[in-house]
Amino acid sequence: MTDKYESPLSSRYASDYMLRLFSMDTRIQTWRKLWVALARAEHELGLPVSAEQVAELEAHIDDIDYACAAAREKEVRHDVMAHVYAYGKVAPSAAGIIHLGATSCYVTDNADIVLYRDGLKYLRGELLKVIANLSAFAETYKATPTLGYTHYQPAQLVTVGKRATLWMQDLLSDLEELDFVVKNMKFLGCRGTTGTEASFLELFAGDTAKIDEMNRKISTEFGFSKCFSVCGQTYPRKLDSRILNCLSSIAQSCYRMANDIRLLQHDRQVEEPFEKNQIGSSAMAYKRNPMRSERICSLSRYLMADAMNAPMTASTQWLERTLDDSANRRISMPEGFLCADAILRLAQNVTNGLHVNEKIVEKTVREYLPFIATENLMMEGVKHGGDRQQLHEIIRTCSMDATAKMKAGERWDLLADLAEHSEFGMSKAEMEAVMDPALYTGRCPEQVTAFLSQVQPLIADVAQTETQINL
Repeated sequence: MTDKYESPLSSRYASDYMLRLFSMDTRIQTWRKLWVALARAEHELGLPVSAEQVAELEAHIDDIDYACAAAREKEVRHDVMAHVYAYGKVAPSAAGIIHLGATSCYVTDNADIVLYRDGLKYLRGELLKVIANLSAFAETYKATPTLGYTHYQPAQLVTVGKRATLWMQDLLSDLEELDFVVKNMKFLGCRGTTGTEASFLELFAGDTAKIDEMNRKISTEFGFSKCFSVCGQTYPRKLDSRILNCLSSIAQSCYRMANDIRLLQHDRQVEEPFEKNQIGSSAMAYKRNPMRSERICSLSRYLMADAMNAPMTASTQWLERTLDDSANRRISMPEGFLCADAILRLAQNVTNGLHVNEKIVEKTVREYLPFIATENLMMEGVKHGGDRQQLHEIIRTCSMDATAKMKAGERWDLLADLAEHSEFGMSKAEMEAVMDPALYTGRCPEQVTAFLSQVQPLIADVAQTETQINL
């Protein structure tokens, strides 16, 4: 235990990868890599920066003296300049050229873009694992009839696998959005205090081609093909909105899936994984609560709310920039990624061990099948010489009577009641012949097969391994 607050996202839910990605080590190392890239580009383009200075900076990327930086920040009240100072202490020959021509946002904003890009790419893999698990589940149960629900009331039959494809389709939409965001991310580059590049006009004696080449060199080194065409001091905060909106979309999809699983677990049709020694309740020892699905929903609500921070920040930038975004972004952006990571890890765990109680599913289908089959029975009655409108009224009255008996806990037999009406011209045995559930699932198996054929290329290389989570 510790005597200081620790975020549950870091202590319980997020992966080691995501925790490392947003760690102070990774952030400051990325700042230093940016300073190295700037110095290298300036050297190659003829500014008074030597190859030896670049090499010394590169040799000390990981040599971070946090105590030195903290002491300096306390003195100067500026985190970037504190780390420029600490970097210069371990690379003294290059101390005078670190950050040459740059403003603080050169390192803070470009580093953020790099971290967000890498975080999105990691989440893409985690999202694909959930889709892969659901793909296997849908294939297994693509022809298993189950009661469909509209308004959470019994409706026509679907299949267990078809329902899973509805969840998958939402997640595939998120995948498309994530890919779009990553593909269209741009680098800030080194643009100066108000985005005019005035400092570099001075350094390069008005040679704009060298300024463009410097930015091209730096952005390429970090894996970006383009910089923003124009900017103020910062990169456009609309990018943050786009990123958190993407993460929120993932949360929405996972919430929908987890909530469906919770409803089905209440009816004992489907259950999330439950370990041998797992305790469902401290008081009610018999309980098997859908706690992981509940946790997905809980975290998803947080992430959907967190995503509101970015549009509020983007809408209040105050001309070339304002600093009231900084403290908010330090919290909302990393935590958005940590939360999305936690949600997807839980979703992997749930979908990898999702259990279908087939006997209960079948019992539920059989219970409601006579009602579902009444339209087919009406058609069969017409074939036997009955009047469609008359048969419809008989079905209506008998169905209402059967429903009333069901609600009262009395025995009921809709088929026997219908067979007593000679207008159908059918015996109960003849009516039971059209009670095969597979006759009422429409094209569900075919739809699942067609859908999975589109998904398969995306998940061909995904390892379907269960994510171990500290629950």
